[in-house]
Amino acid sequence: MSERISREELVKIYNVEITFFDELVNSGLLNIHTENEIRYVMYEDLPTFERFTNWHYDLEINLPGLEVIHEMLKKMEDLRQRNRELMNKLSAVADKYEDG
Repeated sequence: MSERISREELVKIYNVEITFFDELVNSGLLNIHTENEIRYVMYEDLPTFERFTNWHYDLEINLPGLEVIHEMLKKMEDLRQRNRELMNKLSAVADKYEDG
């Protein structure tokens, strides 16, 4: 099983409000796993939690703002991926005509 950290430990380590954690979960911004009624965050999801925590506490961005930023960043990454795919196809077509 992957490494994980409980909600209680996480809010203590990062010194954040437990309600902030719960809001991230309820809005779908943070994935959790529950076992024996204890909520856990997988270590692989910690960078996401840290990013939202920094934006919220350091930049004072509220939850709706976090949701908007998160969606925009996802769309940007999707566009980057699509751009890479199109560039690869274009390169393959160009190579075909150069060899032909």
